[in-house]
Amino acid sequence: MTRNLGLIDRVLRISIGLLLVIATSAHLLGLWGLIGVVPLVTGLFSFCPMYVVFGIKTCKLDEHSDNNASGV
Repeated sequence: MTRNLGLIDRVLRISIGLLLVIATSAHLLGLWGLIGVVPLVTGLFSFCPMYVVFGIKTCKLDEHSDNNASGV
């Protein structure tokens, strides 16, 4: 699984996801607030399946390469 989320994208997804999940668990939102799990998980894994479908990458070119450590 190749990364396709950049740092800003990840921070926004994790923040929004956490806010929605916390608000739902505090009964400030209905159960629909659990949709916050989606941006939370995609942010934690640095991968969004919908970005693959649309060919979007918000990370830097060298950031999503699996061969960074080997220098290839």
